[in-house]
Amino acid sequence: MLEDRTTAAPSTTAWPTAYPQGYAVVDVETTGLARDDRIISAAVYRLDARGEVEDHWYTLVNPERDPGPVWIHGLTSEVLRDAPLFPDIAEEFAARLDGRVLVAHNAVFDWQMIAREYARAERAAPVRQRLCTIALSKALDLPLPNHKLESLAAHFGVVQQRAHHALDDARVLAEAFRPSLLAAAAGGLRLPLHECRPLTEWSDAPAPRIGQQAGYGGYRPTSWRPSRKRPACPYPNPGRYEEGKRLKQGMRVAFSGDTSVERDLLEDRATEAGLHVATSLSRLTSLLVTNDPDSGTSKVVKARQYGTPVVDEAAFGQLLRDVEPADAEPEPSRAGTAVEPYGRVIPGDSPGTRSPASR
Repeated sequence: MLEDRTTAAPSTTAWPTAYPQGYAVVDVETTGLARDDRIISAAVYRLDARGEVEDHWYTLVNPERDPGPVWIHGLTSEVLRDAPLFPDIAEEFAARLDGRVLVAHNAVFDWQMIAREYARAERAAPVRQRLCTIALSKALDLPLPNHKLESLAAHFGVVQQRAHHALDDARVLAEAFRPSLLAAAAGGLRLPLHECRPLTEWSDAPAPRIGQQAGYGGYRPTSWRPSRKRPACPYPNPGRYEEGKRLKQGMRVAFSGDTSVERDLLEDRATEAGLHVATSLSRLTSLLVTNDPDSGTSKVVKARQYGTPVVDEAAFGQLLRDVEPADAEPEPSRAGTAVEPYGRVIPGDSPGTRSPASR
């Protein structure tokens, strides 16, 4: 069992009365990042109002499909075959979330995966608010080189034992969240809390069942997904993103720098939402996504020159939840070409490559 490495909170801290009474620090490992992907393991560290660890819990989950990038999370079909299904652990999971603020690194992703699993099980997760530790670290102006969990952990001297293992990731995050919470309280900082709206219905696209080999789209244990040229976006570019408004299908989105989610998978989510993923930045770019807007990358420099709007990864994840439909129907010449997540290529697309320098 992984030990708790937290220390006692100073009792003299003047605690903000508006702060939540408890937190559930959560990490989930999944088969991927698309809307039809599944949770394969979950961990929860329950903390009290001041970030003291109360207990922790961990479970494997049988996703009833291919487990995805085994080389990342290490959970094979054989390991997961006898694990409980999500409906079997939903009640206990809910009990550990109930009445608490869900805390996660890139919390919008963990929340979406959890909400979808509960919707599939025809239940609602008892979560009303979430807190993203990326957003909190930015609010605290922590001097981090990037917004990866390992960087946040290193800042607070937390040693990670098993990266991409849900229980250890949750432990690391709990240890890093606690001093962040204390610093926020000491400075009277308003916590960046966001509302969580549970899904009320769900329908799944067919997916390979666990143990089955996906003939044209399964993950390969020895390499990353195939490189390929992305299809042309079927929607016209509606222009630049405006702060406070929704993204719109057809908008050109570029990415720069490190992201907590694998870049290719993040780009897949954007493509699925109907956005145009651009490998370079021009005057036509609608939005630049970067966790380091002060870096000197060519994309960031050009964004400053052109006045291109810039958001970080966490904000982009929230915007992806509600992308406005395009005004026009997809162009017939382009509508027949599409790419499913993780290299599953629908006929009409052709493989290609992208230069790493374009990132």
